[in-house]
Parts: sequence; C-alpha cells; structure tokens
Amino acid sequence: MVTRGATSTGCLLSLLVFVAALYYGVNVGEVFFRYYRLLDEMDSQARIASGLDNGTIARRIAAAVQEIGIPDSAARVVVRRTLTPREITITTDYSETVDLPFFKHSFAFHPKATQPL
Repeated sequence: MVTRGATSTGCLLSLLVFVAALYYGVNVGEVFFRYYRLLDEMDSQARIASGLDNGTIARRIAAAVQEIGIPDSAARVVVRRTLTPREITITTDYSETVDLPFFKHSFAFHPKATQPL
C-alpha cells in the first residue's frame, strides 16, 4: 500500500541531492576553470616567446593571474629557455582552497607550458 505523498518526498529528496551536487560542482568547477584560463595564458605566452624576453612574459602572466583571480603565489613564474632541445618552458605552482559546508579541500596546481623556439 502506497501512502499519499510518498512520491513527492522521494522527488524532494532527489531534488535536494541534485541541488547540492550542483552547488558543490559549481564551486569546485570554478577552481579548475581558473586553472585552465591560466594554463591557456601560459601557452599563449610560450607560443610568442621567441619575440619576447623572460621578464615581459613573467609580467604578462602575473597580470593575467590578477585578472583571473588566482592567488598571488601563481604570479611567481619560472621561465626557462633551453638550447638542446631549443624550447621554452613556463611553470608556476599555487594552491586554492574550497571551503564549503561539509567540504574543505585544498587543490594544488602545477601548470606548465612548453613550446619549441
């Protein structure tokens, strides 16, 4: 025998789980979205590196870090040029913490862009 309202309770519970997953997913997703924006900027700077000096590249990436809203520690960029093989490597390290109800996690990121010169 099914009691009246049993299906609406199940529906409400399913809706609550969906909204909670969406809330957590959006907040965690923002962290990864910012990471990929920084990685894209690093790749762009690596592609045009043959016409720029290392200081200019580091300043441009530091400006992008500020614009994107990533922690300032990501602005400490290391730019290396090697002769064999002839390439440029741009790296940085930073972490972001997501603090949500019942969930606190620190994500460590190590973006790296490498392009031939």
